[in-house]
Amino acid sequence: MSKAFTRETDAEDDEEAPPALPAGGRNYITPQGYARLRAELLQLIDDERPKVVEVVHWAASNGDRSENGDYLYGKKRLREIDRRIRFLTKRLEIAEVADPTLHHGHGQVFFGATVTYAEASGDERTITIVGIDEADSLKGQVSWISPIARALLKAQEGDVVRLVTPAGAQEIEVIEVRYPAPGEASAPVA
Repeated sequence: MSKAFTRETDAEDDEEAPPALPAGGRNYITPQGYARLRAELLQLIDDERPKVVEVVHWAASNGDRSENGDYLYGKKRLREIDRRIRFLTKRLEIAEVADPTLHHGHGQVFFGATVTYAEASGDERTITIVGIDEADSLKGQVSWISPIARALLKAQEGDVVRLVTPAGAQEIEVIEVRYPAPGEASAPVA
């Protein structure tokens, strides 16, 4: 059988699987996270995709496509862009924007809170509880379905909660709970 009639599949061509939501769960997201994902989607649709389409069109007009690097790379990049567009579209359709500024001044942990807690070792850490699609551990942002967020949700300043980790259970104390003030651009992250 000719190689021309077989489909090669790359692991990269598989549909990007969104982070799993809990059964019956909702896809909560902060207003800033929603705006960031929407801006990325619009940038892909309005800027990046048309530029790549133009390069692919130009490369295709050059003739032999089988050894044309611009054409092959462009087609691959188009698949990546289209996959990301589908992913972002699906996630934005099911997103439920939850504004953490509504809880400003409260001492109980809810979605969008920036929480400072102390571990048994005395180390203090600060995290912000955000949506699945906007979590970034390097910025101290954790998903609301993460173990640390689940342990902290509904706790109040001064409470000691139990956190179960692969290394075993430990107790952590909630030191401070902050929410962005109405009108602030984003939650403060330490």
